[in-house]
Amino acid sequence: MQDTSPAAPATPGGGAAQGAAGEAGQPPVKPVIAPGAAKRANASVIGMMIALVLSIAAFLPIVLMNPSPKTDGYRPDIDVSSIAGNAADVAGFTPVAPATGDTFRPNYARWESGTASGVPTWEVGYVTPKESFIGLVQTRQSNPTWLLQQVKNAPVTGTRNAGGRDWELRDTGKGEKSMVLAHRGTTVILSGTAQLDEFTVLGAAVVQSLDSNPAATISPSATPSP
Repeated sequence: MQDTSPAAPATPGGGAAQGAAGEAGQPPVKPVIAPGAAKRANASVIGMMIALVLSIAAFLPIVLMNPSPKTDGYRPDIDVSSIAGNAADVAGFTPVAPATGDTFRPNYARWESGTASGVPTWEVGYVTPKESFIGLVQTRQSNPTWLLQQVKNAPVTGTRNAGGRDWELRDTGKGEKSMVLAHRGTTVILSGTAQLDEFTVLGAAVVQSLDSNPAATISPSATPSP
């Protein structure tokens, strides 16, 4: 007698589970690169490395021939004494050339004909030991209007002795100040943002230079400074 009872139903997902279990037991498939493709890839990488080395070799001499500036910055070589000597003939007096050694570094020295202001001047700029700035202006044709322009209309706030001379002290109240001295036929103005002790040191060197030079003859057309 045959068993005609229906077969037991299969468990849902049983086949898929067995398949997954079978696949889990197999190692992962690793992609295989054809030998020719691998060779071409390696050749590309080697080519890029060679090109990079050649580029560095091409630019390296340029970099070596143009070294970066030193940390103390560019310092122009300004010979104040020499420039002052050259300006003496047109100035009508011997411009001051303060002996400051290496403490006050000049960054310009020039004779200005005074085309715009009407007052010809000898001008020197100094970087102070504390890295501030003091500008020197000297003329034998000072006048009140020009002087006020030079000191930026700063009022007189007192006097300061430098080099044995009493300089007129003017202060804008905004950090910039000026010291003014009329001596031996010329007027000298020191202006800048430096501290007063540095003004005093430079002013003493200016007086020494003034005293060592012949006194200037005041131009008849010049109006005396106040």
